[in-house]
Amino acid sequence: MSELKIILEDIAPIDLYGVNDSKLELIKKRFPKLKIVARGETIKASGEEEDLSQLQMIVNILVAYRNRYGNLTDNAVEQILGGSRASRTNDEENLGDDVLVFGNAGLIVKARTGNQRKIVSSIDKHDMVFAVGPAGTGKTYTAVALAVRALKNKEVKKIILTRPAVEAGENLGFLPGDLKEKLDPYLQPLYDALYDMIAPEKLVYYLENRVIQIAPLAFMRGRTLDNAFVILDEAQNATEGQLKMFLTRMGSSAKFIITGDITQVDLPKHQPSGLPQAMKLLNNVEGIDIIQLDGTDVIRHKLVKKIVELYDKH
Repeated sequence: MSELKIILEDIAPIDLYGVNDSKLELIKKRFPKLKIVARGETIKASGEEEDLSQLQMIVNILVAYRNRYGNLTDNAVEQILGGSRASRTNDEENLGDDVLVFGNAGLIVKARTGNQRKIVSSIDKHDMVFAVGPAGTGKTYTAVALAVRALKNKEVKKIILTRPAVEAGENLGFLPGDLKEKLDPYLQPLYDALYDMIAPEKLVYYLENRVIQIAPLAFMRGRTLDNAFVILDEAQNATEGQLKMFLTRMGSSAKFIITGDITQVDLPKHQPSGLPQAMKLLNNVEGIDIIQLDGTDVIRHKLVKKIVELYDKH
């Protein structure tokens, strides 16, 4: 007799169990030899190893189906449960192919361009990756998706997202609210990506318990970032000293992604960006990879690609 424990992270329990546990009952009927108990986000089952393996696979397929198509009807559950073992395996592989994260409302997050796929491949082989390119190329979004994937796969214990609050300066004090409320507008793109990829209640839990930390670059000084997936966004707005400070925060069990666009530096003219210097110095260091994105990777509105091309020519 073996036991299996499944934690539902990418689906609300009601979506899988159904109203009055209607879908859960269908699953139990499919596995009459298993004792299945579901409470909240946890499913516990006991029985033969082969049946437990089949149950795990079925649950994975049901969750993937719900996140791909936005709903999971009783009829869809019956069709998935009634399929052959071979067809279910193929369905699972097809649903999960190249997917980084199953997001909210059926959103499927995956690398969509060649250079985005290079980022995904590179972070598996390197501990530090620079992803540099123009606006709209999905640098930050891909990086956040990789961080969320690592957290869900328990490869890291926390996610740390940071960016320079360059625009703050002396004007920061005139913004309304406390320090967090003043800084949040500069960090909003990071929140936006997280809202797409993590269920709202789960995200609130992660933020409140500091599993996910979002803070300005200045707050990184003195820290050692370990057992974490760390993203520095808008790195072109970090000075040479700030970037050196950030890169040397790296703990022994951490992954770093640094994103930036060297054509959009917002620093005062007398302060050079630290990003070009860091890329030049670290270009041939083992364990560090530098990926250059370009206009072919722009995935926003088609006009963005034209805008990038015209500014490059200018």
